[in-house]
Amino acid sequence: MIEVEIYAPGLRAESTLLQLRNQLDHFPKVRYKIDTRHDLVYFEIDKPGDINQQEIHQIFDAIGLEPRFVGQIPEELRSGLTTRLV
Repeated sequence: MIEVEIYAPGLRAESTLLQLRNQLDHFPKVRYKIDTRHDLVYFEIDKPGDINQQEIHQIFDAIGLEPRFVGQIPEELRSGLTTRLV
């Protein structure tokens, strides 16, 4: 199981919470808890293929929030968003 914590400033607004829940309905295999007091979302992901880093960004972008991963992003979620020197 993979655990990820996302900080999303502005999450406290009730309309934003409803939009987030609607977005997360598209990922039924991903469990989550929302801490509105601290603008945090905790994800529990059983299999890496259930969701990736890019999809998490898209969920928050769709509702106008900028997600910030707390801590290191697990390798299993990385979706080629990092740049490499050539």
